[in-house]
Amino acid sequence: KIHEEIDQVIGPQRIPSVNDRVKMPYTDAVIHEIQRLLDFVPMGVPHSVIRDTHFRGYLLPKGTDVFPLLGSVLKDPKYFRYPDAFYPQHFLDEQGCFKKNEAFVAFSSGKRVCLGEALARMELFLYLTSVLQNFSLRPLVPPADIDVTPKLSGFGNIPPTYELCLVAR
Repeated sequence: KIHEEIDQVIGPQRIPSVNDRVKMPYTDAVIHEIQRLLDFVPMGVPHSVIRDTHFRGYLLPKGTDVFPLLGSVLKDPKYFRYPDAFYPQHFLDEQGCFKKNEAFVAFSSGKRVCLGEALARMELFLYLTSVLQNFSLRPLVPPADIDVTPKLSGFGNIPPTYELCLVAR
């Protein structure tokens, strides 16, 4: 489906541009879904409570360190129909248009949101579409045999390495 969008919107003759992203909702949804499942930083950057705060029946005194568990939000079945599955439709409406999801916090949230979020999103789009404009990606093993369990987990999830075959389109 991404190849179809690339062919329809960009074609083979020009390189992808930042303006193409809004015309490619499925590609944008796939990128968001990859980030959601990757859950690169499951435990966000620590915050401090700036005043006594009541939260869900608990008192958090001023100065209390709070560690947002972003991974729990990215897999919340209230916001994602299939929280453990790759399902780009989490980010598409009934007409196939891209829709934002308030639970998409791959770059954190609030005042501590990643300052480079907009740049990162655009770079991911340009990189992926540039590669897929020219190549098809083929795994060297059956997709069912690919283990997506992070190699290292803690503050950050480090995905395992994969070998792929890039086939010219």
